[in-house]
Amino acid sequence: MAADRRVDPSAHRITVVVMTRDRWPDLEQTLPRHAAPVILVDNGSADGTPELVRRHFPHVDVIELGTNRGSVARNVGVERATTPYVAFADDDSWWAPGCLEQAVAILDRHPRLAVLAARILVGPDEREDPVCALMADSPLAREPDLPGPSVLGFLACGAAVRRDAYLDAGGFDDVVFFMGEEERLALDLAAMGWGLAYDADVVAHHHPSPARQPEAQRARAARNRLLTTVMRRPWPVVAREVVHDLGAGRAGRLAVRQALPALPRALRRRRRLPAHVEAARRSLD
Repeated sequence: MAADRRVDPSAHRITVVVMTRDRWPDLEQTLPRHAAPVILVDNGSADGTPELVRRHFPHVDVIELGTNRGSVARNVGVERATTPYVAFADDDSWWAPGCLEQAVAILDRHPRLAVLAARILVGPDEREDPVCALMADSPLAREPDLPGPSVLGFLACGAAVRRDAYLDAGGFDDVVFFMGEEERLALDLAAMGWGLAYDADVVAHHHPSPARQPEAQRARAARNRLLTTVMRRPWPVVAREVVHDLGAGRAGRLAVRQALPALPRALRRRRRLPAHVEAARRSLD
């Protein structure tokens, strides 16, 4: 497929960072849809993805990590970017036409905004991701200097970030690795005084592969939620999370077991949130 170079006028203000691993068929479909410069960070693909991208999409800046670093790969892309804003996309997602330009305008107008969470439409039938309804109905106080409901979480495949704020907060970490990596970053940004908001008028598309393992995904999500809780929340909340997972069937027990090897690293990075951020997070429990 030839690259479609439809570039928004704001392209010099935002870069799309795509994390991938062994997903060339998806990239062949999604890379032409990005209307801004693209940095693709490859997590050790064995299917020839880097070479194929360079051959078919020479305008894409390809970074080969040689190994799977999970969501930390996005940090490498953000560090390479030279624009003030970065929009994330997965190999199976892209931003709707005009929405990158819209994201730039929103971030320009709201200087305290570190993360703009978009509405994500899933699959060919464009079902709204259930997370979007949760963000739209966020119980957090709506702040006057933000463009929409305040949030303490987001989906990376539909988020635009202020590059400096993202890097100052450490980006994503290798404790969580992948899936649910957004929460720890969101909490740290809020602790630093940054705002995070959802805007339903900004849209991203996500076409995930139907070949999924639901129980394994539930276990990984629960594992990562538990590790994030260990890194940032009070011990009674950690204990409650462990009890919940142990009583949540096989996936929950697997989550606790999978969290144990990463526990020493999580404990080394433990840092309690400011009281007001913990109170906000507690309102979401």
